[in-house]
Amino acid sequence: MARNEKKYHFIYKTTNTVTGHYYYGLHSTDNLDDGYLGSGRRLRYSINKYSKDKHQREIIEFCSDRCSLKKRESELVDLNEVAKRDCMNLRVGGEGGFSYEQQLINSKKGNLKFLELMEDPEWRKKQCNKISIAQKEYCGKHGGYWEGKKHSDETKKKIGKTNSLKLKGKGNSQYGTCWITNGVENKKTKRGGDIPDGWYQGRIIKIQREN
Repeated sequence: MARNEKKYHFIYKTTNTVTGHYYYGLHSTDNLDDGYLGSGRRLRYSINKYSKDKHQREIIEFCSDRCSLKKRESELVDLNEVAKRDCMNLRVGGEGGFSYEQQLINSKKGNLKFLELMEDPEWRKKQCNKISIAQKEYCGKHGGYWEGKKHSDETKKKIGKTNSLKLKGKGNSQYGTCWITNGVENKKTKRGGDIPDGWYQGRIIKIQREN
């Protein structure tokens, strides 16, 4: 029997009782107790992870036919609803195709999910280990990312200029230090600090003589 010939047409909301995430859908049936929860991709993932028992369906609104049902769903499940963090719908209602705006929303949801996972120290550690192993395998096969490559003269000049600016003043690792010597050994110390007895500021430059 075609869907538009079914006895009941309604908008439903299926909620994950553990996470609070929910999904809106439309359904046509002859049996109100058929146990249908929905077929959305994120909803299926949620059911597989938490089981059907952790999901509850409630009927939001009845419609007279399938056509008015689709129209009503498109009004309830709009872009604002889909963009909500707890909403598991990946597209607006009415069984339409994906629009550019919907793709942006899906991308945003994916980023939010990644950020949630990154808050889990165990998950973050596993991901870092996977990346590390993958990089080592790649370098073992190909000799490293920089193997056989070199900077152009123009790039070398840019790097040199950037480094020279970074190494000035406090950017230099030797900033605030000076050499002291006892006539035999040289060592670095904090500029302006106390100089040990037998030592004085400066350093001895050893010159190797040719035989």
